[in-house]
Parts: sequence; structure tokens; C-alpha cells
Amino acid sequence: MNAGLQIGDVRIAGRVLMAPMTGITDLPFRVLASKLGATYVATEMVASAELARGRPDVVRRAAVGGGLPLTVIQLVGGDPAAMAEGARMAEKAGADIIDLNFGCPAKEVTGAACGSALMRTPDRAAAIMGAVVAAVDRPVTVKMRLGWDENSHNAADLARRAEDLGVAAVTVHGRTRKQFYTGAADWEAVAKVKQAVSIPVIVNGDIITAEQAREALTLSGADGLMLGRGVYGRPWLAAHLERALADGARLMEPGREERLAIVLEHLRGSVAFYGLPLGLKMFRKHLGWYIEQAPWPEDPLERRAAKARLCRLETPLEVEQALSSLWRPAVDQFSNSGVENLPQLVEAAR
Repeated sequence: MNAGLQIGDVRIAGRVLMAPMTGITDLPFRVLASKLGATYVATEMVASAELARGRPDVVRRAAVGGGLPLTVIQLVGGDPAAMAEGARMAEKAGADIIDLNFGCPAKEVTGAACGSALMRTPDRAAAIMGAVVAAVDRPVTVKMRLGWDENSHNAADLARRAEDLGVAAVTVHGRTRKQFYTGAADWEAVAKVKQAVSIPVIVNGDIITAEQAREALTLSGADGLMLGRGVYGRPWLAAHLERALADGARLMEPGREERLAIVLEHLRGSVAFYGLPLGLKMFRKHLGWYIEQAPWPEDPLERRAAKARLCRLETPLEVEQALSSLWRPAVDQFSNSGVENLPQLVEAAR
């Protein structure tokens, strides 16, 4: 059974959420992932101070629309007043939920006393949470890590303060900032956060398969889970894991034609949103992941060579033609025999 999540006055239809990821979860990606069944996909991390100043690239990261079923805008910053103003702008833009980033480990973010650096200054973090909650009527959530390092696991304490200030839910990545993405996410450590608060807790880190999803939920006791890097080249993953958690169904990975249609829709959406040449430039990293994740060609060296070749192409038409040629040969070969290659079983259904 999958009961979904209640975050403030917002009902989320599922328990598998997609994390905000800079350079990844732009509007074209969010529209596509939602169309493929994802119930929650957050924006890229949006710098509140730059949003308030109207910097074009930052405003673009907070873009909403496209018929999304849910709009979640994540803000990052270290100044309570600027974060409150950014939240007001996000609310006015149509945000259903406003998420605060207390977890980003990147040096350019922590060096500005933002992201996971706020876990070293819990009073400043509390001031930000209080200012944002007071500034808007929409539910406010927080994404954090276990702590700054192994000697300062303070996520449970910060979550308690968040709940007292009116925050509606917290997401915890099962690593410290010092770990970045090394080692393994400690889902069991997230259980301390769950035990400390009554608001929903979402577990994050190293969740790609259904087996991992079940284990993360069991060990953490969390109400939901959040996917990050596992969705690279697999924007359908949230929907597949949702189904696996709901009834154990073993969904199939998209076959050649379906996968090709997904990639081309993503490419065209990126070009329409950004224009050229930026739309193709922004799409290239996704193209690389799509090629890496596909089982065709079977030889990994061939896939690597194809990735290098296709990611150097200069026009969307060239990309469409090259990808069609890369993935369609076997389909064409068997088209008259009525034989189709069986689609790859979703890794999530293991």
C-alpha cells in the first residue's frame, strides 16, 4: 500500500520524491519526469539573493509552469531577510512547497556560509527557518545532512528546532558534509531524526533499486524517500520505485522506441525552453547519461564511443538522427519477423 505524504496542506500522491539538483532538475526535466509518473520533482537550487535581484539564469532555475502537478522551489542562502524575500517571490510565482537547502556540500556554497555550512551554525539556520515560515503561507520544508562531520551529527536537534518553528517536513541525506558523496549513506542514522519529530521525515542517499528503497525506509523509519543521482538518464525511476513499493510490481525499463521517444522529447523541451545553442548545451549531460544507461549497444566501449561522438554534435537534428541510428538497428532488423527484444527489467525491481 502507498498512502502518499501530507506536507502541510499539500497532499503528495506518492512517497518517492526527486531531489533538487543543480543543472539537472530544470523545467524541461521536471515536466518530463512528471509526465512519466513522478509525483514530486523540485527545482534546481535557487540562490535567494540572486533571485531577488532578478539575475536571469537564477530566475530561469525557479521557472514554473508546463502543467506540473506540483511546484517545489528550493532556496539556498545564508541571510534570513534575503531568504524570506526569496520565499515570498517563490510563493508569488506559484510554489506549492518552499524547500530550504541546508545540505549542499559544494565548496562554493559552504564557503559562503550556506548549504550544509548552516549545520555548523544552528542559530543562523533557525533564524532563516523562522523568517521564511513567517514570510509565506505555503508549507516550508528543509533538506539537510546528518551533520558537518562524524563528530557533529546534529540533524535530530536541527529537525526539532525546525518543527518548533513551523517547518512542515525535513529531508535528511544519510551522510555528513565532510563525506560529500563518499562511503555509503547511513539510513539507520536518519532514524534518530524520525524519532525526534512528528512531522514527515524523508530519507535520501544511495537509493536506486526497490530493494534499497525498502531497506532505507525500514532502517530509517522515514515517511518517504528522495532520489538524487539515480535518476540520471532514468527520469522514469521515481514512478518505477513508487509502483514497486506499492505492490511489488516488476516494471520494465523502456524499450528502444519508448526510450528514444523520451530522450527526443527531453531534447526538444530543452531547446524550446532555452533556445539555441544553450538548449543543446544544457541537454548534453543528459544525453550522455541516457546513452550510458541504455543497454544498446551491448559493448560498453561502443556506448562510451557513441556518447563521445553524439555529445559533440552541433544541432538537435544531428543528435536525433544519430541517436535513432544508434538505438534502432536491431528493431529494423527484426521488424519483419515480429520478434522484439525483451526490454531490460528495471533495476529498481530487484
